[in-house]
Amino acid sequence: MINTPDTQLEISVVIVNFNAGQLLSDCIKTALNRAHEILIVDNASTDSSIEDCARQFADEARLRILRNDENLGFAAACNIGFVQAKGDFVLFLNPDCRLGEEAVSELLPALQSDVTVGMVGGLLVNPDGSEQGGGRRAIPTPWRSFVRATGLWQLGNIWPRLFFDFYLHKQPLPPQPIEVEAISGACMLVRREAIEDVGLWDEGYFLHCEDLDWCMRFSQKGWKIMFVPDAKVVHDKGTCSRSRPIFVEWHKHKGMMRFYRKFFRHQYPGVLIWLVAVGVWLRFAAVALYYTVKRPFTSLNRHHG
Repeated sequence: MINTPDTQLEISVVIVNFNAGQLLSDCIKTALNRAHEILIVDNASTDSSIEDCARQFADEARLRILRNDENLGFAAACNIGFVQAKGDFVLFLNPDCRLGEEAVSELLPALQSDVTVGMVGGLLVNPDGSEQGGGRRAIPTPWRSFVRATGLWQLGNIWPRLFFDFYLHKQPLPPQPIEVEAISGACMLVRREAIEDVGLWDEGYFLHCEDLDWCMRFSQKGWKIMFVPDAKVVHDKGTCSRSRPIFVEWHKHKGMMRFYRKFFRHQYPGVLIWLVAVGVWLRFAAVALYYTVKRPFTSLNRHHG
């Protein structure tokens, strides 16, 4: 239960798990004292993460485990958790995240600072303390994505408006919470009222880009999105997807195309969207080839090691 000066507000934590291993239990430990309830939505994991979690927190009444018979994807699992959640606010948290001690106590006031703030996100850092790229960002429009992919973003110092980089983590940290276009689905504290207004996560995405989609829809409905620099969250990014990199990349690129078509199809000429699609799938082919070639060498090195 989170105490505020004027009332007691309930925060529900929703964690979507898929083979997160020990990281899941580590994540839960950092969230327990900051939540009214924690709902683990498991997407048919094949490791021991859920069993270990159930055993380790057997006496914890605030913890509930919801098991899916198959991997339904991130968005669908988030929706399952939200429907079961009771809190006034819902914290969507990746199992490979560990909340800093003051993270929730920094996020909540930012969310309550204005009735038009719909969601807030914290400072996502790597285990070495360096900031990750997804915690604060601009929406990757087709033009911004082209600028990023071609390296033209490096000209941003000369022509910032034209060659704007949608990743903001290389900019100095702001001294206080600021409004941004998008935050990461790895850590989102969201107002229930806003979710009921905007709608649930789009289950047409399986993995990746669903958070950008939600941020776009929140903005379209007039809800503000805030980045809170003092809410530190350690994110072991990619831990849950390393065993199936090509599968993950397929859904990432598929999600990118869904996102572009959904929000920019009527803003850009058809030929540009077609060129973007060609670029997206060429990039996927290159990444898939890289992992295909890399895998035998990785196995060989392990064997000799």
